[in-house]
Amino acid sequence: MYAIIETGGKQYMVSEGDVLQVEKLDTGEGETVEFDKVLALSKDDEFLVGKPYIENVKVRATVLKHGKGEKIIVFKYKPKKNYRRKRGHRQPFTEVKIEKIDA
Repeated sequence: MYAIIETGGKQYMVSEGDVLQVEKLDTGEGETVEFDKVLALSKDDEFLVGKPYIENVKVRATVLKHGKGEKIIVFKYKPKKNYRRKRGHRQPFTEVKIEKIDA
């Protein structure tokens, strides 16, 4: 059984026991979070697709930790104008473990 959920403007294919990094959530470590925006669900031999979401289906997950991703360099440059700007960015994330898909 797997589900396709939407969180933080992105879509993830998840099944029970998966650990994934999603956009930062305002939930403390060790707490439970529910994703109710389920786009699709594969259960046994049937495949359900929502319009846009499936009602009465939730995915429960536990927050493992919060962190920051690897640093990326943002470099702006204009030739012949002596314009150079170098900045770094680390995107915050929340690591969650999928506990159960309630269907």
